[in-house]
Amino acid sequence: MWLKPEEVLLKNALKLWVTQKSSCYFILQRRRGHGEGGGRLTGRLVGALDAVLDSSARVAPFRILLQVPGSQVYSPIACGATLEEISQHWDWLEQNLLHTLSVFDNKEDIASFVKGKVKALIAEETSSRLAEQEEDPEKFREALVKFEARFNFPEAEKLITYYSCCCWKGRVPRQGWLYLSINHLCFYSFFLGKELKLVVPWVDIQKLEKTSNVFLTATIRVTTHSKERDFSMFLNLEEVFKIMEQLADVTLRRLLDNEGFDLDPDLQEPSQVTKRDLEARAQNEFFRAFFRLPRQEKLHAVMDCSLWTPFSRCHTVGRMFASDSYICFASKEDGCCNVILPLREVVSIEKMEDTSLLPNPIIVSIRSKMAFQFIELKDRDDLVESLLVRLKQVHADHPVHYDTSQDDDMTSPVFHSTNMCSDHKFGDLEMVSSQNSEESEKEKSLQLHPEAPKAAFQHSSGQGHDSRMSREQIKTSLWNDHFVEYGRTVCMFRTEKIRKLVAMGIPESLRGRLWLLFSDAVTDLAAHPGYYGNLVEESMGKCCLVTEEIERDLHRSLPEHPAFQNETGIAALRRVLTAYAHRNPKIGYCQSMNILTSVLLLYAREEEAFWLLVAVCERMLPDYFNHRVIGAQVDQSVFEELIQEHLPDLAGHLHDPSALASISLSWFLTLFLSIMPLESAVNVVDCFFYDGIKAIFQLGLAVLEANAEDLCSSKDDGQALMILSRFLDHIKNEDSPGPRVGSHHAFFSDDQEPCPVTDIADLIRDSYEKFGGQSVEQIERMRCRHRIRVLQGHEDTTKQNVLRVVTPEVSILPEDLEELYDLFKREHMMSCYWEQPRPVAPRHDPSRPYAEQYRIDARQFAHLFQLVSPWTCGTHTETLAERTFRLLVDNVDHLIEFKAFVSCLDIMYNGEMNEKIKLLYRLHIPPALTENDRDSQSPLKNPLLSTSRPLVFGKPNGDATDYQKQLKQMIKDLAKEKDKAETELPKMSQREFIQFCKTLYSMFHEDPEENNLYQAIATVTTLLLQIGEVGQRSSSSGSFSQEGGGELQAAACPSPEQDSVFADTDTGVTPQDSQALPEEGEGGWTVSLEHILASLLTEQSLVNFFEKPLDIKSKLENAKINQYSLKTFEMSSQSQPELKQDSGLLRRACHTKARTTASWAVSP
Repeated sequence: MWLKPEEVLLKNALKLWVTQKSSCYFILQRRRGHGEGGGRLTGRLVGALDAVLDSSARVAPFRILLQVPGSQVYSPIACGATLEEISQHWDWLEQNLLHTLSVFDNKEDIASFVKGKVKALIAEETSSRLAEQEEDPEKFREALVKFEARFNFPEAEKLITYYSCCCWKGRVPRQGWLYLSINHLCFYSFFLGKELKLVVPWVDIQKLEKTSNVFLTATIRVTTHSKERDFSMFLNLEEVFKIMEQLADVTLRRLLDNEGFDLDPDLQEPSQVTKRDLEARAQNEFFRAFFRLPRQEKLHAVMDCSLWTPFSRCHTVGRMFASDSYICFASKEDGCCNVILPLREVVSIEKMEDTSLLPNPIIVSIRSKMAFQFIELKDRDDLVESLLVRLKQVHADHPVHYDTSQDDDMTSPVFHSTNMCSDHKFGDLEMVSSQNSEESEKEKSLQLHPEAPKAAFQHSSGQGHDSRMSREQIKTSLWNDHFVEYGRTVCMFRTEKIRKLVAMGIPESLRGRLWLLFSDAVTDLAAHPGYYGNLVEESMGKCCLVTEEIERDLHRSLPEHPAFQNETGIAALRRVLTAYAHRNPKIGYCQSMNILTSVLLLYAREEEAFWLLVAVCERMLPDYFNHRVIGAQVDQSVFEELIQEHLPDLAGHLHDPSALASISLSWFLTLFLSIMPLESAVNVVDCFFYDGIKAIFQLGLAVLEANAEDLCSSKDDGQALMILSRFLDHIKNEDSPGPRVGSHHAFFSDDQEPCPVTDIADLIRDSYEKFGGQSVEQIERMRCRHRIRVLQGHEDTTKQNVLRVVTPEVSILPEDLEELYDLFKREHMMSCYWEQPRPVAPRHDPSRPYAEQYRIDARQFAHLFQLVSPWTCGTHTETLAERTFRLLVDNVDHLIEFKAFVSCLDIMYNGEMNEKIKLLYRLHIPPALTENDRDSQSPLKNPLLSTSRPLVFGKPNGDATDYQKQLKQMIKDLAKEKDKAETELPKMSQREFIQFCKTLYSMFHEDPEENNLYQAIATVTTLLLQIGEVGQRSSSSGSFSQEGGGELQAAACPSPEQDSVFADTDTGVTPQDSQALPEEGEGGWTVSLEHILASLLTEQSLVNFFEKPLDIKSKLENAKINQYSLKTFEMSSQSQPELKQDSGLLRRACHTKARTTASWAVSP
């Protein structure tokens, strides 16, 4: 165990300890008398001394000391009762610390680093290893307080767990704490006076891997878009890596893959997830994948036990899995024995008498008069009680009764549901289909004749037919013998022997029935009487896009097969595909489903083929058949890794291993049915129904290995495709009694050169012998890891397509545009992290067009506007952001896309002066400015103002300028321009003009030329008021009082002390007053965009302000740092309303954060 470092003098202990190992920094010592063959007297003396000096316990016989070169002071850091225990600590130090210490410059740093690391290991050992966080609430609460204080996340950011570790920066390690929360990976370190905070959102992680470097043999590498970070020195690296994989997988699928992600109910609310929930979810997913059960199945208990296996006449050690509707068993030795017991098949669960030979036994009896004996079950009483409750529930949902009559010397009674009528026979196997007598006539019209496809398939194939039939009979006899010994129902013992029988090829007469048993589709069939018939009735006759796609592909499905050269087979295929599309609209219909369903119909009745299709699409190939075929892409990525692992020479020859994806994707989507002769491909389907996707992986590797030499000599992808296509097209099945049917997409019709023929049985046998070592758990772990890469690959594709469309339309540099996209996406994600989903801001929808996948609402836009807009107006910024959003939004969802956001920013940063003024103008007229705008009320008492005073302004040098002549000439010029082109924008009323002026004054605040700008805008404001009045006089004979003009003129000439000229004051304006403001109309005060632009051009300081270059890069850097702070502050202010009163606090907090947290890093 690790010890808290305390200083000791080694010279005082030389007589008590003997040095076993030493290095430049550590010493491993043994207590004298321990392990010495002839040192009995020494051992007794030292033992007596130990007892005298330490009355509580004997001193541990082994210890490890930290030594600093040149010092006589040592510190014990570990002790052990055995040599094996202390050796584990020594090995850990050598692997994780010894090489690291050489990077430190002085001895004090070495001692401080090692002692800090050992203390952290002790804390982690007591908190993480010895107890779960729920069982040690005090330690976890302490860590939670530190996490919240250090990172200042909202309360909704749930901390899952934490670990002590090192984060590497180049060759220098930073000792600290790794915090894993529901949305982020965080690291905190305070070492040698330097603070480091690191925040990496899980949605930014592109790769998680265990690796090694020059200094360490075990490191977790976290890769984001632009950086790699290494974390090491974990007490239990494997546990940490699993938790990180699970969190990344859960978060990415929750936020990026809502098309196919089906979370457990317990994980639907991220703020309630715990470490234990993640472990339970991982175990649940393994259970469903291993036994290929429905996604809805929830695991309740896993316990060690032993099962009586009559074929071996002994108890087999393994584990029992109890779920909602199943009891399953898996032996500890992989492939030795597996059992699946649907509770629907179970008759009784009973406890037997406990004996020394049979401890804690239970008996599970099933309908086929078989009984399964489990022993060595802990908590047997609770287990049996819970199983009986679920058994009762299953039987209540699906009533079953017995028919004691027997047929064809079957040893088990025929069982059926309450609604049944027709028998389904396959050789020696029998099952009763489910539907009531009233539906039978209707269903007869919907079903294929049960023997029609098979009869067409089993036409005489000419020479050699008799020999193949004899081999078929031998296979059938072997299977019947196996049924007698191992069982013939879904509850059969599944052993290595049955796998060998499957690899040989299932007999034609048994194939459909065994597919039903291996996939457990037979349970779905029996549990849903009449379901398929109802689906067919509801779906037939309806016309939609899916049915059009189905009709288009019907005649492309095995067109060379006799069964689908007539309307009978085509009609059955149409009904099955249409019924499934009606059952599962999320999938609907995808290409390749037609080929698979065609083959299923050859060996199973129509309703059975439907349930087999359900099993394949929803359980055995999850997420394969949807909009983005994520599941197939994940397995392609896994397949690439397997190629690199098992065929390194071939992988080395392929410059881009992903190039194989274009060739091998159809292998996975159609289970080799589209690229291999049918009589051979069905043997592959046999293995798939028994072993799942593992069979496709290993067969694919076998195909590549058989062609590795030719592939390595190929010049391009096209030649590689020809090599593989020729090989697959010449795979034959010598045992098949059916006719020779070519592959659906045979690459060659005539071979110029003869190609060797490969027997499918030999290829399958090689695949099991050479590549069958992959376990289901390994494949699921690889799928989890590669799903992260695939989803991030889709995100990169989305980003590239959006930027490709936007880049030509703006002047922002591509690298800055990429940074803006990341900020835009992160703003959307932060709302998903911590806010309840709002109707106007739906989750990321990958099925939408690229440009519409990420959209933000008004509040999110306001955050981004404050962070990146150059038009910051102090307290007026939020109001300007609201008006900008109203101007940009053009849909009923009230959400804007990235393109609209960037186009607006491009004008602010890179637009010409007239473009910027036009944008400002549009922000102060409808629809951007509304009657209910909270900042649109006039600060002046009178709604209409006069400017009849002389336009003479005092200049700093005492000169005076008369603008009367200039004004008259300007009006004439504008009138001529108006005749040439019709004005695009409506004129601005006086109320709107006042808000326009207020925005300008706010923009000039804190500018270096602030005083000159104020003087210039005062001049322009009065000039525009005069223009508006001239226009008003020309259309109306009435005049207005001069008091208002004097008031506005006073406002337009501010004193230097005045910061906010148009700040709301006690003006006495009421809502009634503001509503009384006359709108633009005949005889009203108005000013046009041309008036404003021409007036602004008269002042050089204003021209300089709007034409000066603006730096977007510094804004982006600050935005990356402050984006989280801004969001956190907003959420805090919602929970603490008093913070809302200080509207400037948020801005100041962000600027302070930018200055003081240079070490804070949010991963891009």
